[in-house]
Amino acid sequence: MFPKEYDVSGKVVLITGAGRGIGKGIAEVLAEAGAEIALNALTNRFVVDTAREIATASESKVVPILADVTKTQEVNQLIEKVLDEFGRLDVLVNCLGDAIGQPLIKFTNDATIPISDEDLKRIIDINLTAAILCTRAAGEHFLKQRRGKIINISSVTAGRGGSGLVIYTLAKAAIIGFTRSQALEWTSYNIQINSIAPGLFPDVQHRQVTESNIQALAKRIPMGRTGMVREVGLLALYLASPASDYMTGQTIFLDGGMTL
Repeated sequence: MFPKEYDVSGKVVLITGAGRGIGKGIAEVLAEAGAEIALNALTNRFVVDTAREIATASESKVVPILADVTKTQEVNQLIEKVLDEFGRLDVLVNCLGDAIGQPLIKFTNDATIPISDEDLKRIIDINLTAAILCTRAAGEHFLKQRRGKIINISSVTAGRGGSGLVIYTLAKAAIIGFTRSQALEWTSYNIQINSIAPGLFPDVQHRQVTESNIQALAKRIPMGRTGMVREVGLLALYLASPASDYMTGQTIFLDGGMTL
């Protein structure tokens, strides 16, 4: 028998960056467990088909909602749309992210090319600012209802560094600090905030990901394989459910041993 503490039936979950990859994997598991899902993405390139696919498989309500969550006004409108569509919001999953490989300074043949201010801001906006803006907007609702759960997605690079990924790593490490501090501020309001730091989870929907790529990545992992997005979804189910009510401010590295 399924433990009642893992029951998320009827809970409404907003997942950003949910068109494919880890966001999709989280949505699939939570919908399978009975949650209703608001899938957010910037464009409808993947998210509309993803929503239809998950709704058909799970028989849960799954609605795609487009918004640029790096912009305050669109974030506020996103939360309003979720509340209008579902009538409630119980869980926020800040999943938007992009491991944009760009060094602080390119140094070749004694020539230096610093990262532009525009690229610097873009990487931080996608991987950090969006989570802050969504937490602020959803947090107003959670505080008033005296309950809520927030799951932030960090990265294995926050625990081990990432060559050529310095700004991305900075942003994902900041997610961990943000998770701990905000969790402490809101713990007395029955709001739990935790984060997941995934290791290597290849997006099999991406045209540049091949079987040889996956095998090469697996050699870097002590367990000898890359992760499956469903595994992130199962961990997110725990963090979204009453089973995790006594956990807050924590980051779980789901990385096959990469940070050991």
